Amino acid sequence: MLPATPRSTDEKPKEEPEMSKPLEPTLDALPNPLLRYFAATRPAFLSVTFVGCLLGLATAAFSGIPIGPALATATLFFALVAHAGANVINDYYDALSGCDGANTERQFPFTGGSRFIQNGVLSLRATGIFGYALLAAVVPAGLWLAAVSAPELMLIGLAGLVVGWAYSAPPLKLQSRGLGEFAITAGWLLVVIGSDFVQRHGFAFVPVAAGLGFALLVANVLYINQFPDVKADAAAGKHTMVVRLGVARALGLCADRGVGLWLAIVEGAAGAPSGDDAGRPAARGCQHRRGAPALVARGATGGTHPGAQADRRCGERPRPAVSHLACHALEPRVLKAVQFATR
Repeated sequence: MLPATPRSTDEKPKEEPEMSKPLEPTLDALPNPLLRYFAATRPAFLSVTFVGCLLGLATAAFSGIPIGPALATATLFFALVAHAGANVINDYYDALSGCDGANTERQFPFTGGSRFIQNGVLSLRATGIFGYALLAAVVPAGLWLAAVSAPELMLIGLAGLVVGWAYSAPPLKLQSRGLGEFAITAGWLLVVIGSDFVQRHGFAFVPVAAGLGFALLVANVLYINQFPDVKADAAAGKHTMVVRLGVARALGLCADRGVGLWLAIVEGAAGAPSGDDAGRPAARGCQHRRGAPALVARGATGGTHPGAQADRRCGERPRPAVSHLACHALEPRVLKAVQFATR
């Protein structure tokens, strides 16, 4: 047997190829005007509204309300149109302020805007007209949905449009005042409430309870996306929450409190009784209704899950703490995302 050839000490280990970044839009890549305008709405991010609408439909179905397919489809479509309009309006006003043009540390496509204006794919004027046209298209659809459900739906729709517009547009410019996270939370909570309202024909607490955790998590994503833009935003006078706090304090807030608190809210909905158990009485002698929502007493980083204690007293199989398990699974990923964004 031949002796093994010793490995040269000068041999360098093979470097793993870097992940290629998505290409920014160009006029040559989007020659079709319809495709160009559609891509300007950032369709990949509209999936957040799609999920919000499905959540609202789920809360209505959970309450025993039959889902009307036509109304559900119309609600979903025009909610997506409203979100698309807000995205385009955001690009328009960020271009006006100069923050997107000056952003050299962006992580496309997540931060720094769609780059349609900066790369000459759409003009500033065309972008503004398109964004306001999308928001205007939602108005007659909202009036029709209010006519077939209940007039109070107009309040939800009007509030949603105002939030979507005021997030970026002067004179309110909520994101520039450090209030963007509150606007995002309100906007996506309204998506869930509105989708439920069209089916229910009235207000209820169920979509609020189910939608609040979802809306807060959406706001957390937008909060994380502010980190790569912090220098450009500060230079343009766009004082987001991250700009106001500074990167170090903002990063600590995100990692220390955000995930654990918001997943604790999600647990309130996760512990709700299922459709089969919603009307079922508790076990004999049990002081805790089966499936009752249980909040984490000591946050997501430790402590005893009170719902599990109740299950033991009721003689049922203990349920794991949803927020405890989910936080351990998700928090490292959130931290990695923030660390990548702030390199």
